[in-house]
Amino acid sequence: MQEIGVGIIGLGFMGRTHIAAYKAAAEAGYACRLVAVCDRNGACLDGSGNASGNLDTGNTAEQLFDPEQVACHADPAKFFADPAVHLVSICTHTDTHVEMALRALEAGKHVLVEKPLALTSTEARRVAEAARRAGTICMPAMCMRFWPAWAWLKRAIDAGQYGKVRSASFHRLGSTPDWTDFYTDVSRSGGALVDLHIHDTDFIAWCFGRPRGVVSAGTTNHLTTIFRYDDIPHVVAEGGWAQDPGFGFTMRFVVCFDEATADFDLGREDQLRLSRDGTAEAV
Repeated sequence: MQEIGVGIIGLGFMGRTHIAAYKAAAEAGYACRLVAVCDRNGACLDGSGNASGNLDTGNTAEQLFDPEQVACHADPAKFFADPAVHLVSICTHTDTHVEMALRALEAGKHVLVEKPLALTSTEARRVAEAARRAGTICMPAMCMRFWPAWAWLKRAIDAGQYGKVRSASFHRLGSTPDWTDFYTDVSRSGGALVDLHIHDTDFIAWCFGRPRGVVSAGTTNHLTTIFRYDDIPHVVAEGGWAQDPGFGFTMRFVVCFDEATADFDLGREDQLRLSRDGTAEAV
Protein backbone atom coordinates (compact mmCIF):
# COMPACT_ATOMS: atom_id res chain seq x y z
CA MET A 1 0.00 0.00 0.00
CA GLN A 2 1.31 3.44 -0.93
CA GLU A 3 2.27 5.57 2.04
CA ILE A 4 -0.02 8.57 2.56
CA GLY A 5 1.81 11.84 3.09
CA VAL A 6 -0.06 13.83 5.73
CA GLY A 7 -0.06 17.60 6.06
CA ILE A 8 -1.64 19.43 8.99
CA ILE A 9 -2.65 23.08 8.91
CA GLY A 10 -3.34 24.77 12.23
CA LEU A 11 -1.13 23.74 15.14
CA GLY A 12 -3.21 24.60 18.16
CA PHE A 13 -4.67 22.00 20.53
CA MET A 14 -6.51 20.14 17.78
CA GLY A 15 -3.65 20.23 15.30
CA ARG A 16 -1.34 18.75 17.90
CA THR A 17 -3.98 16.12 18.65
CA HIS A 18 -4.05 15.16 14.96
CA ILE A 19 -0.25 14.89 14.89
CA ALA A 20 -0.31 12.47 17.82
CA ALA A 21 -3.14 10.47 16.20
CA TYR A 22 -1.30 10.05 12.89
CA LYS A 23 1.82 8.98 14.79
CA ALA A 24 -0.22 6.36 16.65
CA ALA A 25 -1.77 5.18 13.37
CA ALA A 26 1.65 4.77 11.78
CA GLU A 27 2.90 2.85 14.82
CA ALA A 28 -0.16 0.58 14.50
CA GLY A 29 0.87 -0.30 10.96
CA TYR A 30 -1.16 2.13 8.86
CA ALA A 31 0.74 3.52 5.88
CA CYS A 32 0.80 7.20 6.78
CA ARG A 33 3.48 9.71 7.72
CA LEU A 34 3.49 13.37 8.72
CA VAL A 35 5.36 15.20 5.97
CA ALA A 36 4.31 18.85 6.39
CA VAL A 37 2.74 21.30 8.80
CA CYS A 38 1.49 24.85 8.38
CA ASP A 39 0.74 27.68 10.78
CA ARG A 40 0.98 31.44 10.35
CA ASN A 41 2.48 31.64 13.84
CA GLY A 42 6.08 30.66 13.37
CA ALA A 43 6.40 29.82 17.07
CA CYS A 44 4.12 26.83 16.47
CA LEU A 45 6.52 25.31 13.95
CA ASP A 46 9.11 24.13 16.46
CA GLY A 47 7.42 20.78 17.03
CA SER A 48 6.56 21.31 20.69
CA GLY A 49 3.50 19.61 22.14
CA ASN A 50 2.15 22.37 24.36
CA ALA A 51 -1.48 23.40 23.82
CA SER A 52 -4.69 23.84 25.82
CA GLY A 53 -8.06 22.18 25.25
CA ASN A 54 -11.12 20.73 26.97
CA LEU A 55 -10.08 17.06 27.01
CA ASP A 56 -7.08 15.14 28.23
CA THR A 57 -5.81 13.47 25.07
CA GLY A 58 -3.21 11.46 26.91
CA ASN A 59 -0.46 13.07 24.86
CA THR A 60 2.46 14.02 27.10
CA ALA A 61 5.18 14.31 24.46
CA GLU A 62 7.24 17.46 24.70
CA GLN A 63 8.21 17.17 21.02
CA LEU A 64 5.51 16.10 18.55
CA PHE A 65 7.57 16.29 15.38
CA ASP A 66 11.09 17.04 14.23
CA PRO A 67 11.14 20.29 12.21
CA GLU A 68 14.25 18.99 10.48
CA GLN A 69 12.28 16.03 9.10
CA VAL A 70 8.88 17.66 8.51
CA ALA A 71 8.37 20.55 6.07
CA CYS A 72 7.27 23.61 8.05
CA HIS A 73 5.23 26.26 6.22
CA ALA A 74 3.99 29.65 7.34
CA ASP A 75 2.41 30.27 3.91
CA PRO A 76 -0.71 28.16 3.20
CA ALA A 77 -0.17 28.49 -0.56
CA LYS A 78 3.19 26.72 -0.33
CA PHE A 79 1.71 24.13 2.00
CA PHE A 80 -1.14 23.25 -0.37
CA ALA A 81 1.28 23.14 -3.32
CA ASP A 82 3.57 20.63 -1.57
CA PRO A 83 3.48 17.48 -3.76
CA ALA A 84 4.47 15.29 -0.81
CA VAL A 85 1.15 16.08 0.88
CA HIS A 86 -1.62 13.69 -0.18
CA LEU A 87 -3.99 14.25 2.74
CA VAL A 88 -4.64 17.53 4.55
CA SER A 89 -5.93 17.75 8.11
CA ILE A 90 -7.58 21.15 8.59
CA CYS A 91 -7.32 22.20 12.24
CA THR A 92 -7.63 25.96 11.86
CA HIS A 93 -10.37 28.11 13.39
CA THR A 94 -13.94 27.29 12.37
CA ASP A 95 -14.45 30.42 10.28
CA THR A 96 -11.54 29.39 8.01
CA HIS A 97 -12.58 25.76 7.47
CA VAL A 98 -14.44 26.37 4.22
CA GLU A 99 -11.64 28.41 2.64
CA MET A 100 -8.99 25.90 3.69
CA ALA A 101 -11.05 22.93 2.50
CA LEU A 102 -11.73 24.51 -0.88
CA ARG A 103 -8.05 25.31 -1.37
CA ALA A 104 -7.00 21.79 -0.41
CA LEU A 105 -9.56 20.21 -2.73
CA GLU A 106 -8.55 22.49 -5.59
CA ALA A 107 -4.99 21.27 -5.05
CA GLY A 108 -6.19 17.69 -5.45
CA LYS A 109 -5.72 16.68 -1.82
CA HIS A 110 -7.82 14.39 0.31
CA VAL A 111 -9.24 16.38 3.23
CA LEU A 112 -10.01 15.68 6.87
CA VAL A 113 -11.57 18.87 8.21
CA GLU A 114 -12.22 19.44 11.88
CA LYS A 115 -15.79 19.96 12.96
CA PRO A 116 -17.76 21.99 12.38
CA LEU A 117 -17.26 21.80 8.63
CA ALA A 118 -18.89 25.21 8.19
CA LEU A 119 -21.02 27.78 9.97
CA THR A 120 -23.91 27.55 7.47
CA SER A 121 -25.48 24.82 5.36
CA THR A 122 -24.77 26.87 2.22
CA GLU A 123 -21.05 26.83 2.95
CA ALA A 124 -21.13 23.12 3.75
CA ARG A 125 -22.74 22.44 0.37
CA ARG A 126 -19.96 24.42 -1.35
CA VAL A 127 -17.40 22.09 0.17
CA ALA A 128 -19.41 18.99 -0.75
CA GLU A 129 -19.69 20.15 -4.36
CA ALA A 130 -15.97 20.95 -4.52
CA ALA A 131 -15.19 17.45 -3.25
CA ARG A 132 -17.38 15.94 -5.95
CA ARG A 133 -15.56 17.96 -8.60
CA ALA A 134 -12.14 17.09 -7.21
CA GLY A 135 -12.88 13.38 -7.00
CA THR A 136 -11.03 13.16 -3.70
CA ILE A 137 -12.24 12.30 -0.22
CA CYS A 138 -13.44 15.07 2.07
CA MET A 139 -14.47 14.01 5.56
CA PRO A 140 -15.61 16.11 8.54
CA ALA A 141 -13.85 14.90 11.68
CA MET A 142 -16.87 13.83 13.73
CA CYS A 143 -14.92 12.03 16.42
CA MET A 144 -17.87 10.61 18.39
CA ARG A 145 -18.48 8.11 15.60
CA PHE A 146 -15.14 6.57 16.57
CA TRP A 147 -15.24 7.03 20.36
CA PRO A 148 -15.29 3.43 21.69
CA ALA A 149 -18.50 3.70 23.76
CA TRP A 150 -20.34 5.57 21.01
CA ALA A 151 -19.18 3.06 18.40
CA TRP A 152 -20.41 0.27 20.70
CA LEU A 153 -23.79 2.00 20.97
CA LYS A 154 -24.08 2.37 17.20
CA ARG A 155 -23.38 -1.35 16.73
CA ALA A 156 -25.94 -2.28 19.40
CA ILE A 157 -28.59 -0.11 17.73
CA ASP A 158 -27.89 -1.45 14.25
CA ALA A 159 -27.89 -5.08 15.40
CA GLY A 160 -31.10 -4.73 17.39
CA GLN A 161 -29.23 -6.64 20.07
CA TYR A 162 -31.41 -5.35 22.90
CA GLY A 163 -34.55 -4.64 20.92
CA LYS A 164 -35.74 -1.29 19.62
CA VAL A 165 -34.68 2.05 21.04
CA ARG A 166 -37.46 3.63 23.11
CA SER A 167 -35.60 6.63 24.49
CA ALA A 168 -32.22 8.27 23.90
CA SER A 169 -30.77 11.29 25.66
CA PHE A 170 -27.37 12.87 25.19
CA HIS A 171 -25.70 15.55 27.31
CA ARG A 172 -22.50 17.50 26.59
CA LEU A 173 -21.78 20.28 29.05
CA GLY A 174 -18.88 22.43 30.16
CA SER A 175 -17.75 25.95 30.89
CA THR A 176 -16.99 28.49 28.18
CA PRO A 177 -13.56 27.68 26.69
CA ASP A 178 -11.12 30.13 28.23
CA TRP A 179 -7.86 29.24 26.52
CA THR A 180 -8.64 31.57 23.59
CA ASP A 181 -11.02 34.47 22.87
CA PHE A 182 -12.10 32.80 19.63
CA TYR A 183 -14.91 30.74 21.15
CA THR A 184 -16.69 33.70 22.73
CA ASP A 185 -17.08 35.32 19.29
CA VAL A 186 -20.19 33.48 18.09
CA SER A 187 -19.86 34.95 14.59
CA ARG A 188 -16.59 33.02 14.24
CA SER A 189 -17.07 29.89 16.37
CA GLY A 190 -20.82 29.37 16.11
CA GLY A 191 -20.97 29.12 19.89
CA ALA A 192 -21.82 25.91 21.72
CA LEU A 193 -24.64 25.30 19.23
CA VAL A 194 -22.24 24.73 16.33
CA ASP A 195 -19.02 23.81 18.10
CA LEU A 196 -20.34 21.46 20.81
CA HIS A 197 -23.96 20.46 20.18
CA ILE A 198 -23.04 19.35 16.67
CA HIS A 199 -21.37 16.21 18.09
CA ASP A 200 -24.62 14.75 19.38
CA THR A 201 -26.69 16.09 16.49
CA ASP A 202 -24.44 14.23 14.06
CA PHE A 203 -24.41 11.06 16.14
CA ILE A 204 -28.19 11.01 16.49
CA ALA A 205 -28.64 11.42 12.73
CA TRP A 206 -26.04 8.70 12.12
CA CYS A 207 -27.83 6.27 14.42
CA PHE A 208 -31.46 7.03 13.65
CA GLY A 209 -31.46 8.77 10.28
CA ARG A 210 -32.77 12.17 9.34
CA PRO A 211 -35.47 13.26 11.82
CA ARG A 212 -38.83 14.42 10.53
CA GLY A 213 -38.46 17.53 12.64
CA VAL A 214 -36.38 19.21 15.34
CA VAL A 215 -37.25 21.73 18.04
CA SER A 216 -34.59 23.56 20.05
CA ALA A 217 -34.98 25.71 23.14
CA GLY A 218 -32.36 27.81 24.89
CA THR A 219 -29.56 30.03 23.64
CA THR A 220 -26.66 29.71 21.25
CA ASN A 221 -24.46 28.73 24.16
CA HIS A 222 -26.83 26.36 26.01
CA LEU A 223 -29.70 24.54 24.40
CA THR A 224 -31.76 21.38 24.32
CA THR A 225 -32.99 19.86 21.07
CA ILE A 226 -35.85 17.40 20.60
CA PHE A 227 -35.46 15.15 17.56
CA ARG A 228 -38.77 13.82 16.25
CA TYR A 229 -38.91 10.30 14.81
CA ASP A 230 -42.00 8.28 13.98
CA ASP A 231 -40.62 5.08 15.53
CA ILE A 232 -38.70 6.44 18.56
CA PRO A 233 -40.80 8.28 21.15
CA HIS A 234 -38.03 10.24 22.85
CA VAL A 235 -34.71 11.52 21.46
CA VAL A 236 -33.15 14.62 23.03
CA ALA A 237 -29.73 16.25 23.28
CA GLU A 238 -28.45 19.00 25.55
CA GLY A 239 -25.28 20.96 24.92
CA GLY A 240 -23.83 24.06 26.45
CA TRP A 241 -21.07 26.21 27.84
CA ALA A 242 -23.17 27.71 30.66
CA GLN A 243 -21.51 25.88 33.54
CA ASP A 244 -19.21 27.42 36.11
CA PRO A 245 -15.48 26.86 35.40
CA GLY A 246 -15.34 24.54 38.41
CA PHE A 247 -17.84 22.20 36.76
CA GLY A 248 -15.31 20.91 34.26
CA PHE A 249 -16.48 19.03 31.18
CA THR A 250 -18.82 16.07 30.91
CA MET A 251 -20.53 14.04 28.25
CA ARG A 252 -23.15 11.39 28.83
CA PHE A 253 -25.80 9.31 27.14
CA VAL A 254 -28.66 7.17 28.41
CA VAL A 255 -30.32 4.96 25.79
CA CYS A 256 -33.27 2.74 26.71
CA PHE A 257 -33.90 -0.33 24.57
CA ASP A 258 -36.77 -2.81 24.89
CA GLU A 259 -34.55 -5.13 26.91
CA ALA A 260 -31.75 -3.01 28.39
CA THR A 261 -30.48 0.47 29.21
CA ALA A 262 -27.06 1.68 28.08
CA ASP A 263 -25.51 4.46 30.16
CA PHE A 264 -22.25 6.34 29.53
CA ASP A 265 -20.74 8.93 31.86
CA LEU A 266 -17.31 10.42 31.16
CA GLY A 267 -16.80 11.14 34.85
CA ARG A 268 -17.13 7.53 36.03
CA GLU A 269 -14.38 4.96 36.30
CA ASP A 270 -16.59 2.40 34.52
CA GLN A 271 -17.77 4.86 31.92
CA LEU A 272 -20.08 2.54 29.94
CA ARG A 273 -22.66 0.43 31.76
CA LEU A 274 -25.41 -1.86 30.54
CA SER A 275 -28.43 -2.56 32.76
CA ARG A 276 -30.70 -5.53 32.07
CA ASP A 277 -32.74 -7.97 34.12
CA GLY A 278 -32.28 -5.73 37.15
CA THR A 279 -28.48 -5.80 37.07
CA ALA A 280 -25.97 -3.19 35.85
CA GLU A 281 -22.54 -4.22 34.60
CA ALA A 282 -19.57 -2.42 33.05
CA VAL A 283 -19.11 -2.92 29.33
